[in-house]
Parts: sequence; structure tokens; C-alpha cells
Amino acid sequence: MTSKGFTRNFRPLEILTEDEVEAIHRDTLNVLEKTGIRVEHKGALKLFKQNGCKVDYNEMRVRIPSGLVEECLRKAPSSYYFKARDPERDVQIGGNTFYFEPFPGMRTVDLYTWKPRPATEKERDDACVILDALDSVQCISPYTPYFEVEGVSPVMAIPEGVAAMLRNSTKPQISTGHSRDSEIFTIEMAKAVGTEIGMNFNMAPPLTAHADIVEAMFRAIQAGFPVWLTGGVAMGATGPATLAGATIVNNAQNMSGVVLSQLIKPGTRVMSSHSLSFAQDMRSGALAFGGVEGMLHVAAFNQIWRKYEIPRNAGIPGISSSKTMDFQSGYEKAMGALVAALSGSSIIMLHGGVYGELSWHPIQAILDDDIAGMVCRFIEGVEVNDETLAVDLINSVGPIPGMYLDKKHTRDWWKKEQFLPKVADRLSYPDWIKKGKKSAQDYAKVRMADILATHKPKPLNASQEEEIERILGEARQYYQKKGMM
Repeated sequence: MTSKGFTRNFRPLEILTEDEVEAIHRDTLNVLEKTGIRVEHKGALKLFKQNGCKVDYNEMRVRIPSGLVEECLRKAPSSYYFKARDPERDVQIGGNTFYFEPFPGMRTVDLYTWKPRPATEKERDDACVILDALDSVQCISPYTPYFEVEGVSPVMAIPEGVAAMLRNSTKPQISTGHSRDSEIFTIEMAKAVGTEIGMNFNMAPPLTAHADIVEAMFRAIQAGFPVWLTGGVAMGATGPATLAGATIVNNAQNMSGVVLSQLIKPGTRVMSSHSLSFAQDMRSGALAFGGVEGMLHVAAFNQIWRKYEIPRNAGIPGISSSKTMDFQSGYEKAMGALVAALSGSSIIMLHGGVYGELSWHPIQAILDDDIAGMVCRFIEGVEVNDETLAVDLINSVGPIPGMYLDKKHTRDWWKKEQFLPKVADRLSYPDWIKKGKKSAQDYAKVRMADILATHKPKPLNASQEEEIERILGEARQYYQKKGMM
């Protein structure tokens, strides 16, 4: 059994003409063949060389023939299953179905001062429980939501985070980071509990693959796990200021990852992502998280990668330039999520991110759950059949004083047609006054307390828990021997 996800029931949004899609494709191949990419990994350089690429070992530069790129794009699967700890939560990625995933954050944030701070271990574990409970979150980032946790050594942040998510959620652990060989231990933990973890392949813009990310890719693919190709550019800084030019750089980075993955093992499952592509505001030097430029990039990116029939990840909706949970945060995240869904993302990162990757909070994730619900209802479209057209009903009710409140059709259909938010205020004004003038944040705090009091994720069994502890112990010893702890 698989989690059904959310299905777009109409044609995807297209903002480029066929000629424009072809121009971006052609020029991306030109960049890969003429300029190439820098790959700081000897084994990968050797593999590229063996498969007909021009390799400059001194500069660590790889120039990839267009034919090889297109051949590898064809080898990557267009859809595939991804295992969860609970088989009923397995997902099938690809096609018109999409899933929501939380966006990561470095720290939690104080809801009164909005000052970020490291989370406690209990706050990290509670956040995992919240994400396990939210219906619209169907995939998890296993090393998140927090990068910084009190009492946890930085080198253990990813292994400890993966362990916490495995203990507190049975949902698919869709993508994890890598740092200082942490993937050795996260892969072991996933295997110990019978699940999978997708490995992030984060290219450094422009056009560079550092040794650690390449080694992580080799390890993940050798373990039989998929890889998430994450390029990303800062438009005007690490990529051209133009949307078309930035798309070419991002696509070249991700295509090089497709090529490498298929050279390591043909048929390797991949996801192409643009989750770190934002415009840089030249007035302040800050990235424009939540900017409309990023949304345009999402739509163009999805249209192009639909042509390649490779699943797509959207990270733009997950964060805002706002430092608080305010009006700006709401419209930036909602617009980004809707554009991503309309244009054909397979995974949409949304829940919990507050500002950039700096701050994350479960209250924001609960608020985002309503955004996700509205997006999913929109994407289902309008059902048109004899029952929904309701012509006989309309004719029988007629004009005033006719009404529909007492009709069986209304009782049967209103909850099917409407999305009912869980924390939005939909009271009449007098009722809002009577009930204390509560805001969406107030309702979200109540919902968070209710979830933590009642939701009990399926725990690991005794042998799985023992194995997780053993692997964490190995990781601590590994980093102690290297002098990192």
C-alpha cells in the first residue's frame, strides 16, 4: 500500500513556449560540453573519463558530451516507489502526484521576541511528533527540523537528527544531508529499521561538486538509495541575474548529477531540485526568500524537467523573508506552494520554515498545514458530472423563497467540496468577539498542545532501538578518534 498523495487533475501551468524550453535545453548542453563542471573527487573524474568526457585532472574540470547527458536523462526513472518505516506510508514519486515535505531550519525561534536559539532535545523530538501527525506532511526530511540542538555536538547533528526522526515518525525519510561522512551512519540506521533515505547531492554554485557530496552520492547509490540533486543559484551572485540564465546554471548542475548517478548505476532513482534558487536583492545583498522571481523559476524549472520525465522538488515555498509568522510569511509561502503545485512539482517543501534556513517552529508547520490543505483542494479542480451540476435540484428549488440548506444534496456535498482549515479563523465577527478574538496563531498553539497530548507515533521495536543506539555509538567513536568531538 502507498500513501496516495495529492493529484493535479488538470493540465500543468506552462510559462515557456516550446521554442523557449528547447533554447534552455540546448544552451544547458552547450555549457556542460564547453565549460563543464568542477568535480573534486578522483573516483568520479575517472568514471567520467571512462565514459567519454573530457577531463582535466589538474583543474578537476569535466566537460560532458551532449549525447551522454541525453542518454543519462533517459536512463533515470520517471517514477518510482520510496519506502517508509511503515509500509502503508510508502510513496510513489512521479506523474501528476505530489507530496509535501517540511523545510529545514537551523534553530527554533522565540514566539515573542522572534530571536532564534538552539532547540532542546525535547523540542526537536516534539517537532518530529508534530510532523508525524500533520496529514498534509507525507514525507519527512530526516535530519531536520533543527541543525542546532543543545548538548549535541555539531558533527553529530545529522546522525542524531536522523535517529530522532526514525524514532518519532513512520513517514518516508525523503532526503538527508551529508557532512563529515555522516551518511555512513545514516545509511546504516535506515537499513536497521527497514526504510530508505534519499541522499542530497548539493552542488556548490556555480558548477562545482565538492568531494564530500560526491562521496555521499557514491555511498547512497551503492546502498541502493535514491539521490536528490540540488543545484540552486543566487541570481546575480552565483548565477546570472536573469531568470533564463540562472535556470541554465541550475539545470547544468542538476544534469551533471543525473549523469554521474547513472554512470555509477544505471536506473538510479533521482529527484531534480531547485530548492536553493533565489534572487539576490542588490539593495541589501540578502537573498529574496519568498520573492516572485523564485516562483517564476519554479514554474520554468518544472516545465523543463517535466520534458525529461524526472521527478521534481520545489524548495521555494518553504521559507519567507519575514522573520515572524505574519502576513508577509503567509502570502509568500502560499503563493510559492500554489505555483509549485500548479506547475508540476513532485515534492513541495513547505512546513515549518520561518526565515531562510535560520529558524523553524512547529507552530509555523501547523499554520502551513492549512496552506497545504488549500493548495491540495485547489489542485483537485472542479468535479463536473450529473450529481455536481445539480440541475434537477436547481429546478426543484427555484427562485426565492427556495433554499438549499435543508437539502440532502447539501448534506452530501458540502464537506466534499470545501476545504475546512484547522486553525484559520472563520467565525462571524460577533462570535469572534465572544470567543476571545483569537488569531490563527492562537488556534495553532492549541492544536500543537492537543497533538503532543494525544498523538503517539509507532515506536521502534526493541532490536531496532538497540541497533540505532549502537550505530550512534559508532558515530561518536568515529568523530572522537578524528578529534572532532
